[in-house]
Amino acid sequence: METESELAAFTILGNGRKAETMKVPYAKKWQKETDKLRKIAADCDLTEALKWGKPCFTFQKKNVAIVIPLKESCAFSFFKGALLKDPKHILERIGDHTQAARWIKFTSFREIAPLRSTLTDFIYEAIALEESGKKVELKKPSEYPIPEELQSRLDDNAVLRAAFGALSPGRRKSYIFHVSGAKQPKTRSARVEKCVPMILSGRGFNEMAN
Repeated sequence: METESELAAFTILGNGRKAETMKVPYAKKWQKETDKLRKIAADCDLTEALKWGKPCFTFQKKNVAIVIPLKESCAFSFFKGALLKDPKHILERIGDHTQAARWIKFTSFREIAPLRSTLTDFIYEAIALEESGKKVELKKPSEYPIPEELQSRLDDNAVLRAAFGALSPGRRKSYIFHVSGAKQPKTRSARVEKCVPMILSGRGFNEMAN
């Protein structure tokens, strides 16, 4: 949980509405960078709102981009970044399993200015994507291979196999991602064992017990 020293309060920029105040984790450390990135987005006529505790920018109520102050950097992320034209490979995949979103991370205020025009081009292209209705073709949970260690445990235990099969696709995917995220077979096996009672309870990996 972030402490008060890690939070900063911001006022949502205009758009003809009453000003609102948002507290954003890690934004105090990246206050200048966050303000600059918010200003760039606002200048492209996007609407700003607080979503997921972050400054989010929308076009006709559809999410386009979000500013994410992190512990070691400040990121500007596009929800459909995978569809943006990026010949210079400026945009980064957020994680190994991220399908749609892409971001640019900044570690200082001076890094933003040289990329302002590029950011603006990305923003307008992202707006055009929303206008066109184009969507990122996401892989289905069934298309992700089950790690060998988890599959072996499922093959050996009919009750566990039935419980795993009864989970929603999203919950099954959460276990596949968690187990496959370990590099060493020993670690993957250990993760599988810790997941067994959770699977049997019908929960997803990120869900707390009732």
